[in-house]
Amino acid sequence: MNDTPAANRLPFALPRLGLGTAPIGGLYEEVSDADAAATVDASLAEGITYFDTAPRYGHGVAERRLGRLLPAAGDPAPVISTKTGWLLRPRPDGSPGEVVTDWTERGIRESLESSLTRLGRSSVDILYIHDPDNYPDEVRRTAYPAVRRLRDEGLIRAIGFGMNHSAPLTEYVTEFEVDAVLVAGRFSLLDHEALETLLPRCAEAGTAVVVGGVFNTGLLADPSPGAMFNYRPAPAEALERARRCRELCAEYEVPLTAAAVQFPLLHPAVSSVVLGCRSAREVTANAAAARFPVPDALWERLADAGFVPRPLLEARAG
Repeated sequence: MNDTPAANRLPFALPRLGLGTAPIGGLYEEVSDADAAATVDASLAEGITYFDTAPRYGHGVAERRLGRLLPAAGDPAPVISTKTGWLLRPRPDGSPGEVVTDWTERGIRESLESSLTRLGRSSVDILYIHDPDNYPDEVRRTAYPAVRRLRDEGLIRAIGFGMNHSAPLTEYVTEFEVDAVLVAGRFSLLDHEALETLLPRCAEAGTAVVVGGVFNTGLLADPSPGAMFNYRPAPAEALERARRCRELCAEYEVPLTAAAVQFPLLHPAVSSVVLGCRSAREVTANAAAARFPVPDALWERLADAGFVPRPLLEARAG
């Protein structure tokens, strides 16, 4: 593993902890305007200044709420990322309609311009090409060149890809000039997929890595019957592994959530962890988990049990 990353491509500092806004867009259940406002306010109070959003989060709801709730400036100024590749098509009555893919230059530009309108901003910091799993030809032919032009025009500051799988992200980092990637669910205590190829490649290229889905859709937040694992009901084996991980953490009086949030940051290529929250209480709890002291002895125990790849600890010690 390459534990010495090249200079980061990003022209700004990426905070170590970010707020994912899919929940305040209504993921899984509705969130009131008051709860959304409290979530953003709590994030700012905790010193969280990175906010990740997307048009698909609640059919524009998350972006509109973030635009209303987030101050235009601050010290430090907020860092905002959004996504492109999908267009919102409302019904004639103005209600949410369908989400359609459009990887043409016109579609990419329209997506960003619509996002900027909802966010109430003239630019964003990172624009991620969002879930282009089945569209590699379109990405190479039109989408990536279009995003590069948007960066050249100053409408975005950095180019990114956001996906749930590490293999295609590795290909894009290898082929293109990519400033940042957001990989969801593939680098957690229960899933090390990103370790072998994506993270070393990003370290070599100086591509910043943002990790989402550190709880694997909730299982590592609360490994109880009925928990979700990667957007589906957790199978028995995954539930048992998560419970074992919790038991090891309990031996050191460390919450499982603390180990889950801090685990990705053991790798030198990881710049930030993004956590989706739907309430001020969740923000406060996750921020506390990010600060909670995790002793080296616990990381060693987790490595012995297969939850932490040992090369991470060896690189950290070196």
